[in-house]
Amino acid sequence: MTQLIQRFLGTGDALARLKDHAARLMRLQTLLQQHLPPALASACSVANLKGDILVLLANGGAAAARLKQIAPSLVQQFAAAGLQIKTVQVKVKVLETREERRPPPQRTISEDGSRSIEDFSATLPADSPLRESLERLVRRSRRD
Repeated sequence: MTQLIQRFLGTGDALARLKDHAARLMRLQTLLQQHLPPALASACSVANLKGDILVLLANGGAAAARLKQIAPSLVQQFAAAGLQIKTVQVKVKVLETREERRPPPQRTISEDGSRSIEDFSATLPADSPLRESLERLVRRSRRD
């Protein structure tokens, strides 16, 4: 499967350029991980390379601030590795936050309430949707 994808990506000019760009980004990511402290390396990643501008994504403001501080030394380290990077641009990654679904509130019906509902539902026709709903309500309230 991997060979088929590699063969497909190797065909055509646009796909070849895309493959080369992805390879450059992966190489930059590896170099970045090597030159950063472990805590900072886990909080940032290479986003893109536009000409001689390297764009990095940081997981938060603190990591972004630290990356901006050490950007000049990163440029020097990338130059020592043979990469022509003149500027490091840092952007803060917007992390998606999902609201946790709250469990539905527990509602209970008292014994008197259940009896009243049962009495009322008994007065309704047997094929009534309201009667079915009320009986289901009483059955569910007994489980709790």
